[in-house]
Order: sequence, then C-alpha cells, then structure tokens
Amino acid sequence: MARIISIANQKGGVGKTTTAVNLGASLAASEQPTLIVDCDPQGNTTSSLGFPKDPARRTLYQALVLDEPIERITIDTQVGGLQLIPSDKNLVGATVELVSVERREYRLKEALQKVQDRYAYILIDCPPSLDLLTLNALAASNSVLVPIQCEYLALEGVSELIDTLMRLRRTINPALGIEGILLTMYDDRTTLSKQVAADLRSFFGAQVFESVIPRNVRLAEAPSHGMPIIFYDIHSKGAESYIQLAREVIANAQKRVGTGVERADTGTARGGLAAVAAAAGAAGGDDGGSSGSGSGNSGG
Repeated sequence: MARIISIANQKGGVGKTTTAVNLGASLAASEQPTLIVDCDPQGNTTSSLGFPKDPARRTLYQALVLDEPIERITIDTQVGGLQLIPSDKNLVGATVELVSVERREYRLKEALQKVQDRYAYILIDCPPSLDLLTLNALAASNSVLVPIQCEYLALEGVSELIDTLMRLRRTINPALGIEGILLTMYDDRTTLSKQVAADLRSFFGAQVFESVIPRNVRLAEAPSHGMPIIFYDIHSKGAESYIQLAREVIANAQKRVGTGVERADTGTARGGLAAVAAAAGAAGGDDGGSSGSGSGNSGG
C-alpha cells in the first residue's frame, strides 16, 4: 500500500514542483514504484517531466469531475517505475464545479484508493494556495512534506499551513502527519541561509530533514529540458541532494514499519502538530525582532 505524501506550502516559489519531480524520480530510481499527481492547474510538474501542453490529453480534471478511472489518466514517464497523473488549466474549473458535490473534499482520496496498492509512494504536488484542490490532496494523504525557502519570511507561511493542518486533522483527516520540513534554495556562501537553516532546526527539531536542497543552476535548468535532475545532470549538487532526500524518506518509512509508529508527527502531546505550530508562532515572533538586520541582505 502506497504512502501518500502531499508536497504543500501556500507560499509560491519554494520548490514544491522541483521537489515533487526530483524526489519522485529519485524514489523510482531506488526501485520504489512511484506515482506523481500534478494537482496544480499550472501544470508545471507535467511539463517538467517532458509533457508539453496537449488539450486532447486526459488529466486529473477528468478524474475529479467526470469520474474517469484513474488508470486511464496515468501516463508513463521517461523514468522507469515513475508514472504521472497530469494536470492542465481545466483543473481550475474543478474548484467551482465540485462546490455542490457531496463529499467533494474526498474525490481525490477515493480515486487514488483504487490504485494505491500499485505503488510504494504517491506524491501530490499541491497548488500554492489552500483551496479545494489542496484540501483534496491533504484529505487523501498520510503526511505532508513542507518545502521552506531559506529566508526569514518563510516561517509566516509555515505557521499558517500548520494551523490549517491542525484543523484538517480535527475534521477531515485525523491520521494526517508531517513527513518532514525540507530546506530549499540553500546557499552555503551566505550567512543568511546558514542562520535561517539553524533557526529552523532549532524551532522544528527532528521534523526538519537532514537533506538540504541547494541553490543550483543545473537544478533550475532541468525543467526546461523536460527532465528530472538525475537525468539532466546526475553529478550536480541538486541531484545528489534529492537522491539523499529519497534515501531519507525511504529510511523513515522503514523505521515506521519497524516500530509500528509514525514519525514524531501524529499528534502526541510532545511531538505533534500543535508543538510545530507553537514553534512556528514563536519563530514568527522572533523574526519580528531579528528580521530587521537580515532583511537588508535578503534583497540582494
């Protein structure tokens, strides 16, 4: 049975699509059958995997709105063991057309249940908003992976997202956990990146992945060639980082199986979302006093 992971952050430009594409490819390369669901109407994950816009192609819209079987929409990618449910601009209409539909927030969950046993992992690339599409993704997921750009303002968005996750756990998906917080666009040449990374680790502790995604030219170039980074330049720092992240995700999954418990994210008194939300709130408060000295550097 696949572990379903939503890659979510309502802040745009933090590396959600890059992470969905390259983590998915790295998991598949590690012999973990993986499905990527492009849940963003912009369709960037679809194009990043080498599929240009095609009005004739079935997409996630058909599954959510027209009850098209998910296996008819799934397409093979250039990476062995990696499949994709594509997206396009029509998905915007789903948020309107599903408003009056019963159990509208569970449409994606019900669709994925039919194919969940075919994969080890299902990754859902969420849009940069907390709309009905993101709600569907979170309702279907076992956990959320949160990419955070290494800048001071990033914590504001995380605090809001964690608050939303806490509400969802009370109402829609009680089993929803945090897969981990991923530091992206890290530049080890700047004091700012190092300081923000250190602050995030001090606030979120073990919730933060050890793997860090650097700012990397090759990583930025890969989508324009329609390739994951492991195909475009496997020797780049970006490729090495996502391969390491895949190993970490697999290792965490094996630990769960071995211990019979989730990572420290399932709502225990000490390690749950409430603790993370409190940390995010504290971090946001601290930023109010410290970001003044850092903001001058962040503009460059």
